Amino acid sequence: MGSQEFACKACEGTGLLMDDEQWQFTCSICHGDGFISVFETAENLQVDDNNRVID
Repeated sequence: MGSQEFACKACEGTGLLMDDEQWQFTCSICHGDGFISVFETAENLQVDDNNRVID
């Protein structure tokens, strides 16, 4: 890994998230990359009880 990239904590670097019904979908935090740049800002995301992002 480069010094400016870190593994995404939401998807643990896989680029995929899984809901409570075992459906996999692209991570909305890292956009499927699995990594987040140091320069990307942390957003105030609204989440539901299962920590899913509410659009």
